[in-house]
Amino acid sequence: MGPPALPSGAAGGHTGRSEDWACPLGAGFCAGGGSVTELSDLYTYSSALGDSESDAGIFRVDISPAGPTFQWSDGMYRLHGYHRGEVVPTMELVFAHKHPDDRERCREIVAQVSATGGFFCLYHRLVDAHGRTRRVLTSGEAILGADGAVTALEGVMVDLSRTLQRETEESAREAVAGATATRTVIDQARGILMGQLKLGSDDAFQMLVSTSSHRNVKLVAVAAELVQLANSPEARNYLDRAVRAIQVHGRPNHAGGRRAG
Repeated sequence: MGPPALPSGAAGGHTGRSEDWACPLGAGFCAGGGSVTELSDLYTYSSALGDSESDAGIFRVDISPAGPTFQWSDGMYRLHGYHRGEVVPTMELVFAHKHPDDRERCREIVAQVSATGGFFCLYHRLVDAHGRTRRVLTSGEAILGADGAVTALEGVMVDLSRTLQRETEESAREAVAGATATRTVIDQARGILMGQLKLGSDDAFQMLVSTSSHRNVKLVAVAAELVQLANSPEARNYLDRAVRAIQVHGRPNHAGGRRAG
């Protein structure tokens, strides 16, 4: 996906197409960018996969009758694909960088906490200035003043893209390993039947499948039981019984009897 169309006048020295956009907090809150002050990146991140580093940024938006005052850390600029000084943060700019499919939900959350105060946390996609889609978690607090009105929004945005990619890769590796282990066990069980009953490879496999269907248990479970018995010298009699049971319940049904293989 390409970079978002920036709100008119958002980038220093550059203008872009202004999209149809209604500020959920009212024009007084969203108009202009206010002043921008520096905020340092002070955060701790860790994941179950052992990640201890991730792109993140800290933000604060102070609300006053004169307009909002944005404070972005360098990390917030990086997440959006900028360097400090290239753009003036505004609510319009923030929402322009939300993924189109997530934008409305983000607006609703911001509108809700801006009206009631309290903590917020949302997982969404962000499209930076280079068109790169990041999967981020934004959490923080809408702070209430003495009069009960929200006076500031502050929080942290963490890029989870790297962690999610690692998790996906780990799940894929586990799935492949599991499939390989399953295939190995089934092949071992098929070999046992081929040796015990002088069957071809296809007929031995069909016996396992038929037994699995007859017992209403997974094929790999039938195979694992047979392999476990074969690996236990003390269970020789049980192995013979198991093979005979499979021979009875899993006899090939196709014409032509046994096939060599």
